Amino acid sequence: MNTYNDAPLRSTRDWHNALIGPQSCLREAIEVIDAAGLQIALVADEEGQLLGTVTDGDVRRAILRGISLEDPVRRVMNENPTTARAQDDREALLALMRQRRLHQIPVLDATWRVVGLEVLDDLLKPQPKTNPVVLMAGGLGSRLRPLTDECPKPLLRVGTKPILETILEAFIEHGFNRFYVSVNYKAEMIEAYFGDGSRWGATIEYLREKERLGTAGALSLLPEPPVEPVFVMNGDLLTRLNFAHLLDFHTAHGSVATMCVREYEMQVPYGVIKTRSHRILDIHEKPTERYLVNAGVYVLQPDALALIPRDRSFDMPDLFKRLMDRGGDTAVFPIREYWMDIGQMDDFHRANGHFEEVFS
Repeated sequence: MNTYNDAPLRSTRDWHNALIGPQSCLREAIEVIDAAGLQIALVADEEGQLLGTVTDGDVRRAILRGISLEDPVRRVMNENPTTARAQDDREALLALMRQRRLHQIPVLDATWRVVGLEVLDDLLKPQPKTNPVVLMAGGLGSRLRPLTDECPKPLLRVGTKPILETILEAFIEHGFNRFYVSVNYKAEMIEAYFGDGSRWGATIEYLREKERLGTAGALSLLPEPPVEPVFVMNGDLLTRLNFAHLLDFHTAHGSVATMCVREYEMQVPYGVIKTRSHRILDIHEKPTERYLVNAGVYVLQPDALALIPRDRSFDMPDLFKRLMDRGGDTAVFPIREYWMDIGQMDDFHRANGHFEEVFS
């Protein structure tokens, strides 16, 4: 009963192979369960509407009750299965499956027509992404001396591994595996440690800065123009940001460039006086000011890179200003997750204190 080829595929596996009709016998359901590799049979009518489901457990219980393998599947199927809506996102699906302890959920449209089948194992695997990721690792790290006298900052160990390795693995966790690392200071040490990236199942190429090119200038060294949105991240940050969510946000808002931001609080240590002429209008005692600050993570459309000059230092805020001057749509993505800029010695020690709890 494979008549629904116009339905949108959601799973990485072909759920159509799990469809059977209500007049099928239990033996046919077993064959479908085994052959499709999805461990479930979806019982649907000719219109594609779900009538019930049959799992391996249902089959085993039916056999124990003495039901014949030639009996109609209606005698065995679960007529009230847990289902998901076509618009449910990955997090909602995972939460529902964990709550109900399920490994498969049929996905239905508003008319109960089957449009997909989500499998827990597939949801837990990151979907491969071919977007290039540029990691900026060429700085001197002068504020972390003497630690950086003999070791570049991206190779300083926070917790059990170098900072840059934690960043790399965070991107890989979300399905990214194509990396460019900009290098300058002690570049040979970084290249020797990471090599071509094969140890992590990724590819790494190096953008070798003859002189330091700032937080955006190294993008002019990419060997070929990208065709997909490009991630750029400073190589001295640790964060639990979901990079796949960031890409979805960037795409959904049609941005030419998206900048991640953090909320920064600063308390004024004095009473702040609001006046008009010589009169006091109000007094705020030690108020807290809140700002959104640049978090050092960006997503850029390929055409944004054309505004980056070659062979001279150029910073990311300058690129955003150029884009805005030309009327480009730029966006901010607030980071609510853990984020630490390891710029000074106190930050380095704090990050080491957080590492086991945050990244283990």
